[in-house]
Amino acid sequence: MALPSSKISSYAQAPTMEYAGVRLEQLSLDHAQELAEIVSAGRLDEIWYTSIPSAQDMASDIKKRLALQESGAMAPFAIIDLSTGKAVGATTYLNIDEPNKRVEIGSTYLSSAVQGTGINPAAKFLLLQRAFEELDCYSVAFCTHWHNAASRAAIARLGAKQDGVLRNHKYDPATGTLRDTVIFSILPHEWPAVRTGLETRLARHGRI
Repeated sequence: MALPSSKISSYAQAPTMEYAGVRLEQLSLDHAQELAEIVSAGRLDEIWYTSIPSAQDMASDIKKRLALQESGAMAPFAIIDLSTGKAVGATTYLNIDEPNKRVEIGSTYLSSAVQGTGINPAAKFLLLQRAFEELDCYSVAFCTHWHNAASRAAIARLGAKQDGVLRNHKYDPATGTLRDTVIFSILPHEWPAVRTGLETRLARHGRI
């Protein structure tokens, strides 16, 4: 599948980046089968407080992300495990606000088989490094469901600070529930400490 137009802003582009045995590359329909397999194997789409596409909906979800990229609102990446060459997840810059130099990192999911192996910290390292060292972001945000305790803990472990909670922020018609959204952020002056923390974690995993 052809990559999105080069006319989109630098914030919405998804260049190939590699670090610590992980590659982030432009998401495309070529990744649909491998991503559908990991979602199905881990039953990831059954976690009620997340919005992970089902195996059946994977192709349409990728198309939706690419359309948002074309509009400048999102930069979607496939997460590749270099030890196998296979896609093991997806992640994005979303809610791009280029005039205010702000992005959110989210819409992320990862194969159950590689969770806890250092792949997620490596992906976060690449996204944060690009955001602060290439895009000169003033702020990088992370948002998660109040009930997603594992996600909240993982974001805090990065060194992100909690900004607040938006109560009754979103309605989920699939479950009939209202979501309280927890918002975190990392600022430029915090990036050096966050970077060191990620490098230390990756060293413990034997990735660097």
